Amino acid sequence: MKFFEAGPYSKALLLTVGAAAMLTTAGCSSHHYYYAAAPPPPPPVGYAQRPPLVEIAQRNGHVAGREDGARDAYRGSGYRPDHDRNFRSTPGYDPALGPFDVYRQSYRDSYLRGYDEGYRGLR
Repeated sequence: MKFFEAGPYSKALLLTVGAAAMLTTAGCSSHHYYYAAAPPPPPPVGYAQRPPLVEIAQRNGHVAGREDGARDAYRGSGYRPDHDRNFRSTPGYDPALGPFDVYRQSYRDSYLRGYDEGYRGLR
């Protein structure tokens, strides 16, 4: 059966089916599917982490400061964290870890926070 020789209903049916087929296939090709990108890889080991020297200094300073602050509060001494021997001598330093100046600064900063917690009775 040729298209031009078909009846009016056949032509309408063929046009409708053809138009529907064109719309569905054209619509499918216009949709782009986007997928979420994979998460970035984890950072390399040691990246954005504090050096062991700083962690050790902070731990040592905080513990010593908290103990000294609690002792001074118990004795009724004034709030003077920079007059304690542990603050001045910065014990616990190991030259194998790194430079002393970095250790001393980290130790003293953490010592002052620990002293304040110990003196005020915070945990």
